[in-house]
Amino acid sequence: MRPAAVNPASLPAPRGYSHGTLAGTTLHLGGQTALDADMKIVPGGIVEQFRQAFSNVLTTLRAAGGEPEDLVSITIYLTDIPGYQAHGKEIGKVWRELAGPVYPAMAGIGCTALWQPEALIEILGVAVIPEDRLVRPS
Repeated sequence: MRPAAVNPASLPAPRGYSHGTLAGTTLHLGGQTALDADMKIVPGGIVEQFRQAFSNVLTTLRAAGGEPEDLVSITIYLTDIPGYQAHGKEIGKVWRELAGPVYPAMAGIGCTALWQPEALIEILGVAVIPEDRLVRPS
């Protein structure tokens, strides 16, 4: 089976990329910043941006039939590592609220900038979805 794009209708329509690519039962989740439905980065700082970016990742995961426990890795790109660390407890609370006590392999990587200048965070990941829950794009 060829890889297939996963682009939930509830996320901004992609141009030149896919929100996710399904290859077999492995879903590669494209980098998500804190874009809302109006294609604007949510205001309020790193915790709010984490909530929106991770919600966007989970929206794509669920569109393919996945759940947070199917995540095998998450990579978080940050423009302000000390700011992220200072709010670690709040971010952890948001994680547990959205994904429960599931913690895949993770990496946090500092960078100087992201695609949208006001973005503080971008999250990408990989999930392996059991065949019995898998929703293949049409």
